[in-house]
Amino acid sequence: MAQIFLISGFGKLGAGYAATGAYMQALGIPAVLLPLVIALEIAGGLALTLGFQTRWTALALALFCIVAGLIFHHNPGDRIQSIMFMKNLAMAGGLLLLSGYGAGALSVDANRSTARSGLRAER
Repeated sequence: MAQIFLISGFGKLGAGYAATGAYMQALGIPAVLLPLVIALEIAGGLALTLGFQTRWTALALALFCIVAGLIFHHNPGDRIQSIMFMKNLAMAGGLLLLSGYGAGALSVDANRSTARSGLRAER
C-alpha cells in the first residue's frame, strides 16, 4: 500500500503538479492544498514502509482515501471513476486494518516498543 502513496506523491511533484492543481480547482478544491496532499502521500508512504507511527499513519491515510474518493472519484456514471472510488474504499479498509493491528515485528514501532520494555525491565 505504501508504494501507491509514494508513486502518487512523487508523480505529483514533476509534470503532474500543474495538472493535479488544475483538476483540484476544477472540482472546487483550492490548489494551494496540493503541497499538503503531496507531503501526506510521501511522508505517509515512507512511514508505512518503515513501520513508523503505523497506527496513526494508517488512520490518517484511510481518512484521506475516503475523502479523496468522495471528492475526486464519486461519479457512478463513469466506469473508470467508479473503479477508482472502489479502489479508494478498498485502500481505506486495508489501512483501517493496519491501524487496528499495527506494524509487524520488523518495524520501527516494534523496535521502539522492545527498547521501551527493555528500559522498564532494567528499572
